[in-house]
Formats: sequence, structure tokens, C-alpha cells
Amino acid sequence: MSTIVLIPGAGGEGWYWHLVSPLLERAGHRVVAPDLPSGDDAATFDDYADAVIEAVRAVGPASASAADGHAADRAEGTGIGTLSGAANDDVVVVAQSLGGFTAAAVCERLPVRLLVYVNAMIPLPAENSGAWWQATGQGEAAAAYAREQGRDPAAVFDPVEGFFHDVPPEVTAEALGRAEPPQSEHIFDSAAPASAWPVENVRVVAGRYDRLFPLPFMQRISRERLGIEPVIVDSGHLSALAAPDALATLILEFIDDLPQSA
Repeated sequence: MSTIVLIPGAGGEGWYWHLVSPLLERAGHRVVAPDLPSGDDAATFDDYADAVIEAVRAVGPASASAADGHAADRAEGTGIGTLSGAANDDVVVVAQSLGGFTAAAVCERLPVRLLVYVNAMIPLPAENSGAWWQATGQGEAAAAYAREQGRDPAAVFDPVEGFFHDVPPEVTAEALGRAEPPQSEHIFDSAAPASAWPVENVRVVAGRYDRLFPLPFMQRISRERLGIEPVIVDSGHLSALAAPDALATLILEFIDDLPQSA
């Protein structure tokens, strides 16, 4: 059994994973899909990681400990630090979009066996999340894909057209009927942790029809930054809402393919 930690992107709502979570639980895994303090102007990715780790601790996960003195200092007095649970319970982190930066902070502080990026920002160590967009060439890639599809690359971004174009109407209606989750722009002043990646097993899932992070873009940064090829899912940016069954199947396959623990 694994503890699968599902990290949302901008807006920080665990609800984003509500169609994927039961599929993973049905397969016998423990699932955590926390809300993040996305509306807090003072919050950094370390604070986002605090929320994730508190949620993991609440369900009694596998053994987890702070990665360094900084993390230990942050954990003191909060109950975050050494966590105990079933010895055979691996921690798997799955991160969507902006959640890629949150995952970097979480992986600094938990013994993560598998990290899965889903249409996610893949940061370099110490990279600023606001600088990531220009450094990766995301804007040029999104504009090129818009022109290829006959869309106006200079048009004002429409979240419905950009994110929900392939999400089923009933799911879109439910999402849009919820209060819009706040996302502080100040998070884009925050950087990924400064150390090298502490996770040996990393996978990338890329949406074939993603309008924010187009497939060729995700393929390029996956190669450049991780040296791996992404696995393609037939969806846009919101894979967990548009193709939950396919995404859950991929996550379970990644877990099944992990080398056996010593």
C-alpha cells in the first residue's frame, strides 16, 4: 500500500482531485488531497508544504522526517517532523501545475518514493516560480500552439477556454459553481528548495491537448530538466477532471513499476 499525496495547482483546492482519489483508494491505497493556503499573501512554498505534511500526518503515513536543519526548525512546535506508520507504506507525491513547486518543498522533508508531475511546472533547484515562465519559454510555446489550433495567441486568457475545453460539461458546471479559490500572486516571489532533487523515481504526465503547457513544451522541459520522456494522457491541462480514469491508471502503473524495496 502507498500513501498517495495529491497536490493541487493554483487555487490550492484538494477538490481538484475528487474524481481521481476514489479510484486510487479503490485500488487499496491511502490518499491525501489537502487544501493549500493559496489565498495567504505571506505564504511561501514551505508554508504550502506545511499544509501537505500536516494532512499526511493526520492520516498516519509512512515514516517521514525533516530533511535538514531548516525543515526541522520549521517543524518544531507544529508536530511536523518524524511521522510514523506502516513500514511498507511508500509515500507517492503527485503534483499538478503550480503544485510542482510545492512538491519540491514536500520532497525535501518527506522520504518520497515516487514523484509524479502532471502537467506541472518542473523547477530547477532554487528556481523562482515567477522567473520559471520566461526561463522555460512557456509563453512562446503556448502562443505557437494557439496559432497551430487557429486561436488568437494575443487574446486575453479565458480560463474556461484555456482549462475546461475538454472537461465534461457537468464537471465544468460543478467547478464553476464553486466559489473561485483565491491564489495570491505573491507565491510567484517564492522559490523551489535549494538542494538537488531528493527523489530517485520521477515520472511526468503531459496532456496531449494542454493549452497552457503544450505537449512539445512538456516534452522539452522533461528531457532538459529530468532526462526523461513524459507519458501522454489524452486531456488538456486539467487531466484529473477531464480524464480521471486514465490518470489514475497511469499513477497506479507507475507505482506497480517501482523497484521492490530492500
